[in-house]
Amino acid sequence: MKFKVLTLLALVSFTFLSCGGEKKEKPSYAPTKKEVVKKATTEKVDINAPTLDNKGIGPIKSLTLAAIDDQLVAKGKAVYKTNCSACHKFKKRYIGPALKGITQRRSPEWIMNMILNPEEMLKKDPVGIALIKEYNAPMANQQMKESDARAILEYFRTKN
Repeated sequence: MKFKVLTLLALVSFTFLSCGGEKKEKPSYAPTKKEVVKKATTEKVDINAPTLDNKGIGPIKSLTLAAIDDQLVAKGKAVYKTNCSACHKFKKRYIGPALKGITQRRSPEWIMNMILNPEEMLKKDPVGIALIKEYNAPMANQQMKESDARAILEYFRTKN
């Protein structure tokens, strides 16, 4: 009998303690990471429109381009042929988008960040999100070095 009373008392106490706690909401001026990603995924982005002010998400924050470097172009062409040509063509849509005119549509930083950090770009960057919706094939992370991505960019500069 004493056990039943103690059990009932514990159950009632637990019920009262578990009720009534207030949920604390985050201030409206600080959106959560989930809200930021959700907003990016609902934005309507034209994948063919130039977005030269968008630098993308990744290690490349700023890049100044000089005259075309022929040695870098040759390296970029070889790296492109080995790592990119299975999914990308220049003049037509393939598994991924056509690359003709890419340097006129995207900033150099965006191009390099897409090569170096495709997973995050496809999840958080508005253009990356629109591309994954359109092509339904994520860009593979080739684990490239920054120097290889830069060489590919240089090669792209000659193809426009």
